[in-house]
Amino acid sequence: MTAAVIVAIRVPVSPDAAFAAFTRDIGRWWKSHPLFALSRQGDGVLRFDPEGPHGRLVTRFDDGKEWEIGAVRHWLPGERLAFGWRLPSFKPDQATEVDVRFEALGAETRVTVEHRGWDAIPQKHVARHGFELMLFQRRLSEHWRGVLKAMSERLERFALMGWMQAIPLPF
Repeated sequence: MTAAVIVAIRVPVSPDAAFAAFTRDIGRWWKSHPLFALSRQGDGVLRFDPEGPHGRLVTRFDDGKEWEIGAVRHWLPGERLAFGWRLPSFKPDQATEVDVRFEALGAETRVTVEHRGWDAIPQKHVARHGFELMLFQRRLSEHWRGVLKAMSERLERFALMGWMQAIPLPF
């Protein structure tokens, strides 16, 4: 897997709090995107189940059906999270990977998402919308910026309330 989208954002909390927000609370800030929805039903509600190094990222759709997006490959709280990313439309041998890093920068944390492996998904696949790889990666990076911004805005609301360094965050 070589082709990757890399997006970073700073959030006003510690790396441990950012990791907790990304993992424990992903279902509260993740927003579906019409171009990058997991299915025609949208994205459902995402969660890590169970949380931890042997977990998986799953989603529950409105009709009650669940889909395993991918297994957790690395779970290092406050440092790194990596997991597989498969859409229901992928063939069994198709998958991408998401690698998330958390780096302290003073009172903030830089959260960097690298979503790689899209060069293994054919341009004609429904997930790529016929986009050539560079255009697809540009559009996918816009999506990741949007979901990370939603996470950041949620964290900023709690930081303004004086809970900036609280672990776990009171969501």
